[in-house]
Amino acid sequence: MRTAILALMPLLCAPAAYPQITLEQAVQEAAAKYPAVRASLEQVSAAAAAVEVARDAYLPHADVGSQLNRATHNNVFGVLFSQSGLIPGMSGPVLNTNSMESVWGTAVGTLVQWEPFDFGLRSAGVEAARVARDRATAQVAVTRLAQTAAADAYLSILAAQQTVTAARAGVDRARVLNDVVSALVKNELRPGAEASRTAAELALAETQLIRAEQAVEVGRAALSQVLGIPPAQISVQSGKLLDLPPESAGLATVESPRPPEQHPAAAAQKGVVAEVQAREKTLDRSWYPRFNLEAGLWARGTGVRSNGSVGGAAAGLGPNIQDWAIGFSVMFPLFDLPSIKARQEVERYHERAERARYDQVLQDLNGQVARARALLAGARRVAAHTPVLLKAASDTEQQATARYKAGLNTIVEVADAQRLRTQAEIDDALARLSVWRALLALAAAQGDLTGLVQLAR
Repeated sequence: MRTAILALMPLLCAPAAYPQITLEQAVQEAAAKYPAVRASLEQVSAAAAAVEVARDAYLPHADVGSQLNRATHNNVFGVLFSQSGLIPGMSGPVLNTNSMESVWGTAVGTLVQWEPFDFGLRSAGVEAARVARDRATAQVAVTRLAQTAAADAYLSILAAQQTVTAARAGVDRARVLNDVVSALVKNELRPGAEASRTAAELALAETQLIRAEQAVEVGRAALSQVLGIPPAQISVQSGKLLDLPPESAGLATVESPRPPEQHPAAAAQKGVVAEVQAREKTLDRSWYPRFNLEAGLWARGTGVRSNGSVGGAAAGLGPNIQDWAIGFSVMFPLFDLPSIKARQEVERYHERAERARYDQVLQDLNGQVARARALLAGARRVAAHTPVLLKAASDTEQQATARYKAGLNTIVEVADAQRLRTQAEIDDALARLSVWRALLALAAAQGDLTGLVQLAR
């Protein structure tokens, strides 16, 4: 039993193997789990709720209230300006009294107000809220471009892994050469300087391997930041990404011209312009009269009579006098016009600024597309030449090794040839990934990674 447990210990202690993530899965997970995307979606929900709030302005407004108080009943003639409840209002005749005797007072009532027409002010408010919702929706698409960061980190991990593979092969070759030369030096068949040189080459190859392994971990950390999972659980699947993508039909979905106006960033900025215009429209209708149809029903009770006498201890505790009223009121903000004009001027400047930003977004997107196309063309040309370079470097390394064994050249030529071969292997692997990275830049500049993801399946 003990032997069986000891045999299982390596399996129990081994790190868990996590499923490999494809590029398509990384892009989808980034769009679904990135916190900024969730925040943008909640902002859309809030903007949609604001539309309903604006629509509620069409409904009647009703207030219901009641009051119970114990107060004196002295009253005087005269006018008193409104002072925000500092001095309570009184009703009833002026009594020739100045007593501190108090009585009960009660009131209950309701007031319904409705604006039958408003010259389009409420409609403008609803439209402004709707435009704000559309702008928030467009911003979600911009936030979803976090997919680009996920895809870029994904390709960075693959590039670093390919560099690790080539660097590890370079370390193996440098170690073999160092062992052979060290044995020759030990047997006094080669000068000691050659052993020092091969040791230095081995250290250089190991340093290159360490840096490549570091790049893998950095790429995992970057992808982890977008996907929200621990870096140790990230394992990428190369799929077609290590092959050179075709230049024909498959790339039409990525390389086909797409107007910059359809980019999410342009759509979001266009929404900002529309939002400013909606505020201007609202201000245009702010200097119209406000009409209110009002209806009120109320009842009051008091413990004092019109002749100044008071009732019993419970007099006034119940409202016993009822009234109702229906009316139509008009309010006109006569002196608000200068303020409204000034606010309209502010919004016009805001609109010009946002239009300029929209033009800048389009200009930047056009520049990004042109730059990505140039990168793609250059990456394809480089990828066509690296296999030739790799074959030549491999042949050179083999010939240099053979000549060294025959005593026809020095260790310097062998070391240089091995280093050239390692670099050629790295360049050849990265050249193909550079084409994919250029395609990613082009897809991001066009605001849609769908074609790239389909091509990488």
